[in-house]
Amino acid sequence: MPSDTKPRCYLELFLVSFAVIVLEISYTRVFSFKLFYYFTYLIIGIALLGLGAGGVLIATWTALRRLGPRRLVPRCGIAGGLAVPLGYLLIAATQLNTLHVADQVAEVLKLALVCAALFGQFLAGGVALAAIFAAGPDDMPRLYGADLLGAALACASCMPLMRLLTPPGCVMLAGLCYLLAGLRLGLAHARPAAVVGAALAAALLLLALFPGVLPDPIVDEAKTMSPQRRGTSRVLFSRWDPVFRVDVVEHPVPGDPHYILDHDGMWGSVLTRFDGDLGKLGRFESDPRAYPFKLRGKLERVLIVGAAGGQEILASLYFGVARITAVELNPVTVSLLTTRFADYTGHLSDDPRVTLVNAEGRSFLMGDRERYDLIWFVAPDSYAAMNAATSGAFVLSESYLYTREMVAESLRHLTDGGIVCMQFGEIDFERKPNRTVRYLTTAREALRRAGIADFDRHVLVATSPSFGSLSTILLARSPFGTEDVTHFVEASAAISGSRVRHAAGAAAGEGIVGKVIDGSPATLAAALRSYPYDVRAVSDDSPFFWHFTGFRAAVAGVVTAGKPLLDPSEGAGERVLLALLAFVMVMAAAALLLPFAAIHRTWREIPYKARAAVYFAAIGMGFMFWEIVLIQKLTLFLGYPTYSLTVTLFALLVFTGLGSLASSRWRGRRDAALATLFGVMVCLSLFYQFGLGTVVARFGGAALALRIAIGVALLAPLGLCLGAFMPLGLLTVAGIGRHPAEFVAWAWAVNGFASVVSSILAVILSMVLGFNAVLMAAIAVYLVGIRALAGIPARPLSG
Repeated sequence: MPSDTKPRCYLELFLVSFAVIVLEISYTRVFSFKLFYYFTYLIIGIALLGLGAGGVLIATWTALRRLGPRRLVPRCGIAGGLAVPLGYLLIAATQLNTLHVADQVAEVLKLALVCAALFGQFLAGGVALAAIFAAGPDDMPRLYGADLLGAALACASCMPLMRLLTPPGCVMLAGLCYLLAGLRLGLAHARPAAVVGAALAAALLLLALFPGVLPDPIVDEAKTMSPQRRGTSRVLFSRWDPVFRVDVVEHPVPGDPHYILDHDGMWGSVLTRFDGDLGKLGRFESDPRAYPFKLRGKLERVLIVGAAGGQEILASLYFGVARITAVELNPVTVSLLTTRFADYTGHLSDDPRVTLVNAEGRSFLMGDRERYDLIWFVAPDSYAAMNAATSGAFVLSESYLYTREMVAESLRHLTDGGIVCMQFGEIDFERKPNRTVRYLTTAREALRRAGIADFDRHVLVATSPSFGSLSTILLARSPFGTEDVTHFVEASAAISGSRVRHAAGAAAGEGIVGKVIDGSPATLAAALRSYPYDVRAVSDDSPFFWHFTGFRAAVAGVVTAGKPLLDPSEGAGERVLLALLAFVMVMAAAALLLPFAAIHRTWREIPYKARAAVYFAAIGMGFMFWEIVLIQKLTLFLGYPTYSLTVTLFALLVFTGLGSLASSRWRGRRDAALATLFGVMVCLSLFYQFGLGTVVARFGGAALALRIAIGVALLAPLGLCLGAFMPLGLLTVAGIGRHPAEFVAWAWAVNGFASVVSSILAVILSMVLGFNAVLMAAIAVYLVGIRALAGIPARPLSG
């Protein structure tokens, strides 16, 4: 065969891989704004499905495979360059109502339309990648290395690109990269297609550089930014960010002295008009924000976690706090107080008593040496303040602000008489005070581990009217005294509609709140078992604070009576995850497995199909298990979920690429290499489970650059190991039988199928079993895969 039939496609492979990852991460941001956090897993599944389906088409469609990379890659570039802008326009214009996806056919059809628009964008990349791989089985390590390095660069650059171009602009950039990937081969072998591609590339470049001309996605009907709920209120400010999108909207009541602050399309906080006169803030005397100040009198040092629009900064100033440290996750939200709306909010950041910090609360506290009279968690909500965790691919929307380890960390940063204040919104406190109960359960466990048995003397609880009700929980290392209780009761009396639920030293009642606070260990255990929601203590190993509904109960609906409440914790996320799991399994089976019926004669001639299927499915599943768990674990270390996402993916992809390149040295020692790699993986798994916490505790407060470098170093050995498994398997199947190209493409498809399913399965298992259990599951499935591949003859060294 002439050499020009197998062009070296490293650059094309690099560009396509870059485009796919940028497209995937950008769409997770778009969908977090357009819909809700758990739909980001749909992006992951469909991205993997498109890549796998490309392999199936190459394997089963002979005419397509005969085109070869030199003609097929330019055509895929044009197809991708068209599918990206058209798909985005369709997705942006299609409004969904996710509350009715399960019971209205119209919503299901709209979801299917959106999925089809997504699938087409990833399919173009999948076909190009599969065509290149199928044409060069002998060059697999270098090809796989170029693929992973392109993906790694995308991970490293996607966050700054999203800040520069916005996520919709980055979507257009991905389409541009598709076109550039086909340009070299198009000029050489398909010049008319290259001319069309160049014109389309110019258009996409303009859209990427000027994304303001693109239409905004129409958000879910249930969100406050939806046309149905926003009404005629003007949007005064909008800015995308990798953390979450921020919109400032006029208050619907004319003349109201507040602007609404929307986080990813949902009401997250408010900006309050303030002219600098603290005497005009007397409303705080009868506001739930007064509780911690009325309890202990004047406080000298206050730490606010979740500063948002600055309401709690105003309250602290009003009550005479001398030093206020206000921590806010999103840099865009910080900029509202420092620049864009500084005049409106009274230049709070310029007050010498106020230090405004852009950081994640847990990370900031770990590196802070100060002691505080009050550490104030302001109605923290993972659907808003920590939304970055879910906006990034592979990460469930939960934070480390609620775990028993965080309670202990907070108590360590208190002065001798200091208190922790946690405030939660409750939809229906009388029927299901889930957030309050789970935090109390977690705090009780944290204090028990610190040797404090009389939890009831260290906690105060009250509720106040709000959107539903606002629950205020006060914690202290030392028992609250009689004077504290008196002040707490007086503060509650000053707030209309407030009610004391527990005062230290008094009986807390017979309900679930009372049993959690002052019940014996046996009473507590029985109460948690009988309560219809899961409100057990959460830890860093499973920080899913909002996972109140078990998956079985979510499906059966045993906790829902009549019309469901608009409460994100009422099993909606669990039901969606299960529905998405079923959805992607059906789609993956249809797109990746059924098409092989078209080549059933060739299929029958392929040897060792069952063993190869087990191997490639195992390494796809195991890789996703590792990836998802480590992204979540490193969120605690790196502070920002977005940093964890990019650093973890970057490190894994770079070093899996290097591992792939190095695997060529082991061609003649496959089984020994796999055994060695597995042994290293077991050691790494044990370290991530039992040693990573020590690293986090030692360096968690270090400079971000150092933490990123340490994170990359921690992941490098794992990446080197994982990178060798795919090329070793592909070299094996390419070296046996009469149909190596079909076998390689099919192996790629099986790996894609397992990855699609595992992207959601890993989340479910993490919620049920915890991260460490999923790491052990990853080791187990890799072992199964290695045993399966051992039964396939290794390809002998040539020459």
